[in-house]
Amino acid sequence: MSVTTRRTRLAAAALAAITAIGGLAACGNDDDKPAAGEKPAKLVVDTFGEMGYDELVKQYEKDTGIKVELRKTAQLAEYRPKLVRYLATGKGAADVTALEEGILNEFKPNARNWSDLAPLVSDHSKDYLPWKWELGKAQDGRLIGLPTDVGSLAVCYRKDLFQAAGLPTERDQVSALWSDWNGFHEAGRKYKQGSGGKAFIDSITAVSNGVMFQGNGDLFYDKEDNIIADTSPAVKNAWDTATSMADISAKAQTWSPEWSGGFKQGTFAATFCPSWMLGIVTENSGPANKGKWDVASVPGGGGNWGGSWLAVPAQSKYPKEAAKLAEYLTNAKSQVEAFKAKGPLPTNLEALKNDAFISYTNEYFSNAPTGKIFGESVAKIQPTYLGPKHQAIKENALEPALRAFESGQADKAKAWEQFTKDAKTQGAF
Repeated sequence: MSVTTRRTRLAAAALAAITAIGGLAACGNDDDKPAAGEKPAKLVVDTFGEMGYDELVKQYEKDTGIKVELRKTAQLAEYRPKLVRYLATGKGAADVTALEEGILNEFKPNARNWSDLAPLVSDHSKDYLPWKWELGKAQDGRLIGLPTDVGSLAVCYRKDLFQAAGLPTERDQVSALWSDWNGFHEAGRKYKQGSGGKAFIDSITAVSNGVMFQGNGDLFYDKEDNIIADTSPAVKNAWDTATSMADISAKAQTWSPEWSGGFKQGTFAATFCPSWMLGIVTENSGPANKGKWDVASVPGGGGNWGGSWLAVPAQSKYPKEAAKLAEYLTNAKSQVEAFKAKGPLPTNLEALKNDAFISYTNEYFSNAPTGKIFGESVAKIQPTYLGPKHQAIKENALEPALRAFESGQADKAKAWEQFTKDAKTQGAF
């Protein structure tokens, strides 16, 4: 076993020990347990971004008489620390908790923090994309997460801004502009020239995500959880591709007020859109820009950025009812409705065959056939292995280094040095 592997696993064990204390605290007070058969008055659901559950929980309330509180956190970077704190202290966690693919592996080592869903719900092992179902299991075999969505990639673009810059506007013609990343860069340069110098994309960090999640090899970790961020060809390719596009970037940090406002103000004309991003683009752009956006294919032909599972923390007082709620939110009908509401792409096999999903067109995005566009890509998705601290490395090492280069605070070599140094720190807990 290498030193890096040993250090990572020891760190994971340390985190597990800390969160185990929380798990014991959560279930150590019998006075807090509800009486046998007692029905909860309310269940709490923690999510990040937009998962399309607003109307679904209203229906659940009508069907069951149980009130559901949705606690939304916009950014995953803010969501994860709160979840770590809940587990460490043994209090505060929701009854149902969304776990994004970038943080899922971080919480698997101590499965005791999570209810085993297998005995609490029906057998759904054949109902979802097989690889997605398997990733919801912890190392000890317990089922800690029910699959929600995957993040099939596309490009969202502003038709009106493309037209003003002299670029094609129809989605097939736009897709033809960029069969590869060089084509995308060239389209961005043409846009900048035709628009009088305006930025084409929101940021180079968005480009790096688009390239990284196209399944071209291990990223920050290998399969044995060795940190390989400094030697990974896939990461270096994403870095080189992203940094090459600084000349067409608006330099708008994702999730910042400038980024959110940029959708409405037309600060940039295109961004990379995993399916779950459709709802965020709609929210940020507002009603006035309805029909100005459209959806084209991503350079390189596809990829998968994001996706989640619903879990039930062991500290929930009502694990059975919470599991039933998670089961409801991830069933075929609910996944179709969530997709139509905010864009999360179904992983339930019945949902992917549903006519309402396949034929769905998104009115906000110029009636783009988003069901067909994203649905056809699902079968091509190859899951990428993400190590235990993938999200921390991405958000606290890679993206800050890219922004340092993009803003001119560091040259490319210095920024890469900063990234590889910080990756080792962030990856080792």
